[in-house]
Amino acid sequence: MDVPAPARTLPDPSPSLPDAQTVAAWRRDGAVVLRGLLRPRELAILERGIEANLASLSPLGLVASPPDDPGRFVEDFCCWQHIPEYASILRDSALPEAAARLMGGDTVRLYHDHLLVKEPGTRQPTPWHQDQPYYNVGGRRNVSFWIPVDPVDRASTLEFLAGSHEGTWYMPRTFLAREARWFPEGSLAEIPDQTVPPWRERVIGWALEPGDCVAFHMLALHASAGTGPGRRRRVFSARYLGDDAVHAPRTWRTSPPFEGLAARLPAGAPMDDALFPQVWPRD
Repeated sequence: MDVPAPARTLPDPSPSLPDAQTVAAWRRDGAVVLRGLLRPRELAILERGIEANLASLSPLGLVASPPDDPGRFVEDFCCWQHIPEYASILRDSALPEAAARLMGGDTVRLYHDHLLVKEPGTRQPTPWHQDQPYYNVGGRRNVSFWIPVDPVDRASTLEFLAGSHEGTWYMPRTFLAREARWFPEGSLAEIPDQTVPPWRERVIGWALEPGDCVAFHMLALHASAGTGPGRRRRVFSARYLGDDAVHAPRTWRTSPPFEGLAARLPAGAPMDDALFPQVWPRD
């Protein structure tokens, strides 16, 4: 009787952590591509988490595209505490060590997770913006990872204005109505038009395969287009804080909000709270 051949195990290569050249590019441009940071096994875990999240959005979940959009843009926030697949990726993958190498310093804290899914044919773009004005955190040491589990072509990827993380705060506006709700009109610089010189020469972005991700600073200007027919774009974003991160309570509702945090952490206090566990160095 023939003996069946043993099942083949798919290769699970070691992650490609940022080297010195990558760290230098990150510090210069505020955004860098990391190829093959997540392994196939981790991508499968992350995909299960995303589908579980889409099947049951949290109270912070929302549809960020208008009703007449032929596609659908879905977002959700802060789900790692009830989606174990997210917690596993945020804590146990190469992400915390990659964050430590990029930010420098001694420690890495989890800030939050963010789901961004554009279904096929979504027209709604993500307009140019910085993240930090929408957040309740101060400090320069931070990093976000934009991690697709689907192939992303250059036309639908996340784009950045290289060097825009250097310190300027641009006027944050609502994404659909483009209203300046948090700062008076004229009090901050307006976001430059990336379609004209000299700005357009500074726009960077990369086509991505599953396992690749983009790391970027929370003050880096970024944007993305919609998705083409038949092209689904499921993205998980992981956000981390470094040594100098402090609580910066806002007079506006932050995105995401952290209800009750101001009662526990005064302004200027380190982000030492159960909502933001230390993930590097690992115990």
